[in-house]
Amino acid sequence: MKRIEAVTCIHQHLPGSSLVVACNGMNSRELYSVGDRPEHFYMIGSMGLASSIGLGVALRRPERPVVILDGDGNVLMNLGTLGNIGESAPANLFHLVIDNGVHASTGGQRTISREIPLEEIARSCGYLRSERVGDLASLERSLRSLWREPGPAFLLIEVEPGNVSGIGRVEMDPPEIARRFRECATGTKS
Repeated sequence: MKRIEAVTCIHQHLPGSSLVVACNGMNSRELYSVGDRPEHFYMIGSMGLASSIGLGVALRRPERPVVILDGDGNVLMNLGTLGNIGESAPANLFHLVIDNGVHASTGGQRTISREIPLEEIARSCGYLRSERVGDLASLERSLRSLWREPGPAFLLIEVEPGNVSGIGRVEMDPPEIARRFRECATGTKS
C-alpha cells in the first residue's frame, strides 16, 4: 500500500468531530491534498512533536476524538512521548503511525522502524490497544472499529517507501494553521 492510499483511507474514516494533528513532512502534505479541514493541524517543521501536541490537545479536549497522524521517523525522534501518553491515558487519543521505513521528506534515509516494533513499544508504554496493519483492507477494517473503544490506541500502518509526485506543500503559514485549529478546538474566534 502507498502512503497516499493510507492517508486517503484515514481521511475517509475520521470521526466527524475529530481534531487531527499531522506530523511534519509528507503526511501533512498528503492529508492537506486529500482534504483540508480547519480541524487539521499541520506540523511545519518541529519533527517528532505531533505526538506531544496531540497529547496536549487530547487532555484539554477530552470530549472530542484526537487523532495523531504520525510517521515512523517522527515517533522514533520523540519516543519518550509514548510513555507520557500511556501514563496520561487519554481515552480520546488515537495515534496512527504511517511506517514507510524511511525519512521520506529528507531523502529516503532508512529508519530502524522495521527492526523495532513500534506497536509493541506503545503497548509496553500503556496504550490500551495497539496493532499493526499492512494492507488497505486491514486498514479499513481496523479504522471501522478503532473509534468505538476508548484509547489511547496505537495503529501502525506499514506502507511502501516513496512519494507521490506533484503533492504540494501546505499553502497556509503556521500562524494561520494554528489560528483556525485553535478556533475549531475551543469554539472561540481569535
